[in-house]
Amino acid sequence: MNSARRVDIAIVGCGPAGIQAAITAVKRKMDVLLLGKPDGSSLKYAHIDDYFGVLGPIEGIKLLGIGLKQAESKNVEIIKEDVVELSRDGLTFKLKTESGIEIIADAVILAMGARRNRLNVKGEDKLVGRGVSYCAECDCSFFRGLNVAVVGDGSAAAYAALLMASYASKVFLIARRVEFSSRLFEELGSRGVIMVEGRRVVEILGERRVEGVLLDDGSRLDVQGVFIELGSRGVLELTSNVGLLPDASGYLKVDRHQATDIEGIFACGDLCGPPLSLAKSVGEGYVAAVSAFEYVRSKRGGK
Repeated sequence: MNSARRVDIAIVGCGPAGIQAAITAVKRKMDVLLLGKPDGSSLKYAHIDDYFGVLGPIEGIKLLGIGLKQAESKNVEIIKEDVVELSRDGLTFKLKTESGIEIIADAVILAMGARRNRLNVKGEDKLVGRGVSYCAECDCSFFRGLNVAVVGDGSAAAYAALLMASYASKVFLIARRVEFSSRLFEELGSRGVIMVEGRRVVEILGERRVEGVLLDDGSRLDVQGVFIELGSRGVLELTSNVGLLPDASGYLKVDRHQATDIEGIFACGDLCGPPLSLAKSVGEGYVAAVSAFEYVRSKRGGK
């Protein structure tokens, strides 16, 4: 690997956590490489109106673009390719991108996000951002006074339905099987959430906007929003070679410094588990970068 690019910190993931980590590390005079495809960030599906400094609603994809321009203005080098290999070589780490670019780094920050589990039904792809959402906390205020459906079996879906009950005119919770506590079930009833048990969504209806959902018994619910709360899974294919394993929920375990169980590897953002939010991701990206900087500096005797 004589032609490999040598950097202080390699950051894998081009979403909010990774971008913030890159900006923070560069400010501390680290040689940083940011790797990943921005289109893979779940932020592209969100609408943001509750983030510090954002005065009005902004599309997630637009905010992501602003973040990338900010990183570039700070001289962050970005390679818009996925990393396909990660391994350890003594005190350093080796990475390889999909086109074969090789990198050697003293520290690695993982910020690949988490894949939101999808319904995989007709109409879902077409209507993402047009009434279909994977983040109730992000988009709740845009559905004030409307009818919405929350889809999911677990506590995440229940909490999303309770949140939406504060905004929407009518909330349906569609669950094939209820997998949350009786206390939550009772609270849903007291808040007026309409339970639709034992049913599954087979199609999301609408052309330019969500107009309803079709259930497997042939019935239709007229709603203007569909919140898909089926959980997430971390993008952890890279970590097995370095002995870094997810927890039972599929997320990476980190300490308060965003350090993983492998010395020199840090993680931040949705990859580390819920709450899956922009504010959390950005904050963790900052902490991960500071920790990686301290790690690299300690390797060099404090220089």
